[in-house]
Amino acid sequence: MTPGTLLEVKNLKITFGQNEVVHAINFSMARGEKLALVGESGSGKTITALSLLGLALNADTTGQALFETRDLLSMPEPALRALRGRDIAMIFQEPMTALNPLMTIGDQISEVLELKIGLSKEQCAKVAIQLIADTGIDNPQRRAQAYPHQLSGGQRQRAMIAMALACQPKLLLADEPTTALDVTLRGQILDLLNQAQKKNGMAVLMITHDLNLVRRFADRVIVMESGHIVEQGLVADVFANPQHPYTRRLIESKPTRNLEATEPATEPVAVLHAQSLQITYAIPRAGLKGWFSHAEFVAVHPSDFKLYKGKTLGIIGESGSGKSSLALAALGLLPAKGELTVMTAAWGANTASDRALRKTIQVVFQDPFSSLSPRLTLEEIVGEGLLVHEPGLSRSERRVRVVDVLKEVGLGDDADADAQSEDWSQWLQRYPHEFSGGQRQRIAIARALIVKPEILVLDEPTSALDVTIQQQVLQLLQRLQRQHGLSYLLITHDVDVIRAMAHDIMVMKEGRFVESGPALSLLGDPKHEYTRTLLSSA
Repeated sequence: MTPGTLLEVKNLKITFGQNEVVHAINFSMARGEKLALVGESGSGKTITALSLLGLALNADTTGQALFETRDLLSMPEPALRALRGRDIAMIFQEPMTALNPLMTIGDQISEVLELKIGLSKEQCAKVAIQLIADTGIDNPQRRAQAYPHQLSGGQRQRAMIAMALACQPKLLLADEPTTALDVTLRGQILDLLNQAQKKNGMAVLMITHDLNLVRRFADRVIVMESGHIVEQGLVADVFANPQHPYTRRLIESKPTRNLEATEPATEPVAVLHAQSLQITYAIPRAGLKGWFSHAEFVAVHPSDFKLYKGKTLGIIGESGSGKSSLALAALGLLPAKGELTVMTAAWGANTASDRALRKTIQVVFQDPFSSLSPRLTLEEIVGEGLLVHEPGLSRSERRVRVVDVLKEVGLGDDADADAQSEDWSQWLQRYPHEFSGGQRQRIAIARALIVKPEILVLDEPTSALDVTIQQQVLQLLQRLQRQHGLSYLLITHDVDVIRAMAHDIMVMKEGRFVESGPALSLLGDPKHEYTRTLLSSA
């Protein structure tokens, strides 16, 4: 190893059975360096990072990974276990599943301090509170006693960072640390990592598919495709002059606006209309009063808005702004005060009218993997709506409708050769886990479209997808809107998605609409300070 080098990976190969997923890659990291490992899902970036700590289960790993002259890949498990958390720490992609739901945040941080440094329980508790405070979580003493589900997404991510930084590691592996966060929270997390990196002089290996994050954070970038390193270099050089076609495709895969054909030629017709819409939640009162009555939390203050036929109304704001509550009310899944009409009907009139409305307005959720039943086949998932809304169809007629809508959403366009075949009978018997993320989102769209709705509620439809798949899904949604005159209520925190999809925009903050207007004029000349902050953070 050359002087100043912290990590040197040589000829790393990772194999599962007969399938080699990482092919003899080589790279190095200097002390205090910020290196980004970029690529789409399946490129091998996460499994590469996991292999360094011996966390790639059931994988056969060969080559060398020299960390301060010690080979991580040949290190015995007890020595590797001592290294984890102390010299090399990791921030996992999804804090809700990575954190222990049965332990408080303070106890989880204290556990690291006790095991790795040997502090007493009193010292651990004190240092844990200080670490929580250092990551910018408000009221750290109270938060230390909270469980993961009692914290927001941004707070959980900060808690994971506090745990990773507890022992001041020399190398931090950060696996998609900002993927599910709002733009402002992303910026805050990046600033926090930058501060920690400078304070401790640690090196950071960032695993991500977010190119904006790479531009803002990293010194160097490595681009991976199908287990190969196809390009690496300084961030400024690679982004200014990418050499490999795959790198160019990643950089160019930005949501593009193509809405001219979707502009209605006639007088706009409102298909979703809200007047003085207010959404509240009951919360317990403090003290003795809590035994007899509840307080009221206002998630959405009285608001008016209209969604017009064939157009997209984008609602943008941070977590906790009320976006999701608004979407649930529009779907009739959350009681609300005021008036809310879908086409010309209101929710809750009676069971029959509500069922008819459910055919009119459908939803595409943020995470297709968790929103698709793992126990149902592709045919059952997509055709389920027909059993409710068109029960007179025979099984063969339902199958024809299912295949037609799957073809319409382009399922198979980005798949293997077997997906291009006309033998749909076998393909229809697959389960969600047998499809890629982009394919699962197409399935979710097909499930919504099969009952021929007028309105789709799109709840963060691309936030869990790679940049190239995001672009494909947005182009699909634009095409379907043009062909069918669909109206979209788009809920997102992604400014690029709003810019590509929305005709009109409403900006939410703490349950109120602070600004609204046509998309291009609002994005080009925002009036409210909060809107300007959102746009600058993006």
